[in-house]
Amino acid sequence: MNDSDSKAKKPLDGIRVLDLATFVAAPFAATILGEFGAEVIKVEHPDGGDPMRRFGTATEEPNLTLAWLSEARNKHSVTLDLKSADGVEKFKELVRRSDVVCENFRPGTLERWGLGWDILRELNPRLVLLRISGYGQDGPYRDRPGFARIAHAFGGLTYLAGMPDGPPVTPGSTSLADYISGLYGAVGILLALREVERSGSGQVIDVALFESIFRVLDELAPLFAKHGIVRAPEGTGTRNACPHGHFVCADGKWVAIACTADRIWRRMAKNVLEMPELAVSHPTTASRLADRDTIERAVEAFTKAHPMSEVVLRCAQGDVPCGAINSIEDIFADEHFAARGVLTDVVHETLGKIVIPNVLPRLSETPGAIASLGPSLGDWDGEHLTQLLDDPSQIRSDSQKSKA
Repeated sequence: MNDSDSKAKKPLDGIRVLDLATFVAAPFAATILGEFGAEVIKVEHPDGGDPMRRFGTATEEPNLTLAWLSEARNKHSVTLDLKSADGVEKFKELVRRSDVVCENFRPGTLERWGLGWDILRELNPRLVLLRISGYGQDGPYRDRPGFARIAHAFGGLTYLAGMPDGPPVTPGSTSLADYISGLYGAVGILLALREVERSGSGQVIDVALFESIFRVLDELAPLFAKHGIVRAPEGTGTRNACPHGHFVCADGKWVAIACTADRIWRRMAKNVLEMPELAVSHPTTASRLADRDTIERAVEAFTKAHPMSEVVLRCAQGDVPCGAINSIEDIFADEHFAARGVLTDVVHETLGKIVIPNVLPRLSETPGAIASLGPSLGDWDGEHLTQLLDDPSQIRSDSQKSKA
């Protein structure tokens, strides 16, 4: 990380975010904002803080797992007991001095603490409140507990994952719904802040984990509505294109190949497989899907005859989309990951160098940066918190509406 990058002007400089949430979803939205200049204050319970501190692989420092160090980057921590009168009052004062609150408790939790939207909005009419939950803020299931794995199942993704006639499997990361919901949450916050600039009025953003997953399942909904087709587990392929799947190579490694258009298939048949007759006999996606076994046998015969690196190279030379199915060890060794700076390291004061994923998205003029790893519990308690609460100039008052 370049030091000058972390000090340069960023798009969200001057925005203060209160991260009241736990685990991944809403905190991830706050993390994204923090990478682009927002001041993110993690509000945690004094007794142990966010359980994410103990999630994942432990380090030599208590309550600082590798997951926490990476995912709570660029944040500072204050401890408040929101079940106490003093904690609630201090949080209210923070709300008056902040632009965004992120939470992902079960619906009704803030209300039970006396911190519902009606009260927060009265304290700060410009406030943007992100609320992420398993099932959303309304509907018959709103009170049910939910995690990402449940969202994958309920939202329709898990049903698609696995081999035909086999059991449903974990669709990649068990936290996928959390991260996707965090991204939607960050987009919602930016849209809401734009409206604050225009009208001076804040609003609530309601994101449900299962809806974030359901939204990215391409044609699943219109396909069923129009034709009654229930997409089933498709294993290593897909019902929409062929060849489009995973193929084993001579060295036991695997590649992904994606011929999503007829012109790509023509290039593969002629230039890679050296079987131009297949481009003639199976010119369209429909014809290839109807004779999938023939096509996939031809592709598999090619990949099994060559080591993975050669398969990838020959596909690249033939202008056919193909990629190695990488482990994290492969990723660390890959020249393209290195050239793009996908991995970066940040030095922790006691743990030394920690390697984490770099900032996304990439902005050419005002890039984001990682200034620090996940904070120790309550690192901003005491003087920092006192100064903030005592500074009346930090209050986001009604008078600011006229300046919007």
